[in-house]
Amino acid sequence: TKTPSPALSPATAARARVVHCTVKTDSRHRELTPPIPDAMSSKGSMVLAYSGGLDTSCILVWLKEQGYDVTAYLANIGQKEDFEEARKKALKLGAKKVFIEDVSREFVEEFIWAAIQSSALYEDCYLLGTSLTRPCIARKKVETVQREGAKYVSHSPTGKGNDQVQFELICYSLAPQMKRMPEFYNWFKGRSDLMEYAKQHGIPILVTPKNLWSMDKNLMHISYEAGILENPKNKVPPGLYTKIQDPAKAPNTPDILKIQFKKGVPVKVTSVKDGTTHQTSLELFMYLNEVAGKHGVGFLPSWRTSSPDKGPRYLPDPSSPECEFVRPCIAKSQEPAEGKVQVPVLKGQVYILDWESPLSLSNEELMSMNVQGDYELIDDTGFININSLRLKEYHCLQSKVTAR
Repeated sequence: TKTPSPALSPATAARARVVHCTVKTDSRHRELTPPIPDAMSSKGSMVLAYSGGLDTSCILVWLKEQGYDVTAYLANIGQKEDFEEARKKALKLGAKKVFIEDVSREFVEEFIWAAIQSSALYEDCYLLGTSLTRPCIARKKVETVQREGAKYVSHSPTGKGNDQVQFELICYSLAPQMKRMPEFYNWFKGRSDLMEYAKQHGIPILVTPKNLWSMDKNLMHISYEAGILENPKNKVPPGLYTKIQDPAKAPNTPDILKIQFKKGVPVKVTSVKDGTTHQTSLELFMYLNEVAGKHGVGFLPSWRTSSPDKGPRYLPDPSSPECEFVRPCIAKSQEPAEGKVQVPVLKGQVYILDWESPLSLSNEELMSMNVQGDYELIDDTGFININSLRLKEYHCLQSKVTAR
């Protein structure tokens, strides 16, 4: 998902640093309040990728305690939050500035559509809804560093996962002189430590010991992890159905949609029921979310299985040079992907009623069982003879072994 972005000036890049404020989950640490430096001395300006949740709220306060001037950057990627409340909370916790930027359209057109074109799945099941946001957010965050002349950037993903890698690789690709600062690693060892820190500092949070899981939501999906969800023996709590309806409670009558594609992405959606159409990328994506959610489409548990790892479907990192090669190849492969498909949406399922394409390789005469067309039945004789040769020899050998 290589996307254009203004390069940092040499002067800005030279003074930029990555602060990896990580929340590890492998052990406990009880000393939750670090020494507070002289309030009159500032270590410099910091741009923090801020969401307003447990992690980033604690990190914001902690950075202030360490003597940094914090600017909170919040990307609107369709998470449907009260952004004004998030702004007020960040300012109350000590942020000097708060930037809230709507990047929903860019997220759809530059990242989601590319994932759909390439059928990108992690380990053939995970839809990458969270992963795709990281380069989008990181790019905008670095632009904020440049605009504000900040000295540091910060983020707060868990130490067990891919987020910290995705965030920082994008930062390094846009500002190669950035460096990690390891002194931020070891203050918080788990979410319980963060909750205790929030309690000590009067930080309002939504996470409770009963509902101790992490949530990440955006325009493409909402994902939950940690807490009781880490054990596949536990049933999924009903409270997790927030973006979609529980399929068992979904309507009994389907919504039927006609979707028109060009170059592998949808360009027009029409409701068969009322004839309404949606054509801009963001508009039609949100409409499809609305219909799918109404009918309970999209629930997908993605626990790791106990079977051997099959390995992920490989796609280059969006910050890598090989991605510059792969992206045009994917786009080229999708140029003939044009046409219309009619689908009913019902009880958690989507299936195809009919489809048509002016560029389809489908040849009805060639496929028909009633018309011979240009296919000569005798042509498969050589193919069958060659492929059956090893089978004949194998069974001939087995007969000799049995006869001994």
